[in-house]
Amino acid sequence: MKRALFWLVTSLAVALAGLPAGAAQLKPTKARPAPELNLPRLDGGGVNLAELRGRVVLVNFWAVWCPPCRKEMPSMERLSRMLADRPFTILASNAGESAEQIRPFLAEVPLSFPILLDQESARMKAWRVFVLPTSFLVDKQGQIRYSLSGHIEWDAPEAVGIIEKLLAE
Repeated sequence: MKRALFWLVTSLAVALAGLPAGAAQLKPTKARPAPELNLPRLDGGGVNLAELRGRVVLVNFWAVWCPPCRKEMPSMERLSRMLADRPFTILASNAGESAEQIRPFLAEVPLSFPILLDQESARMKAWRVFVLPTSFLVDKQGQIRYSLSGHIEWDAPEAVGIIEKLLAE
């Protein structure tokens, strides 16, 4: 079953990699409580999404082997720096890879936001993620408000505008 899921996710990720950058869009969703996300951080410690109430949180599910995931990470870093003084957090939950698999990528693309380790992909399953990358914008009350399957430039005006709207609520 794990092998079938891996190939399904890999096939969909490769298919999405060929889409133009603007092909994927943040989609508003009916507000619903975000599933649990309580995972260890790559750099030690842990993160619990429930403890981030009062902040807008971008939850991103990704993997090193996924080309669109790798492509969007620099824009996520720029977004993180752009909103550093605001109640905004990015959580990048790695899907099923070990710290040893992730660290070489981070040597190439340094990231300041938390990288979470979901080595069994249990949180990915709980969030019903079937394509990588998949992202969710969680509002200050812990409700999922937007979702995205595929990659975008997170620091593009459209994405920043949606995040600013959530920050203003």
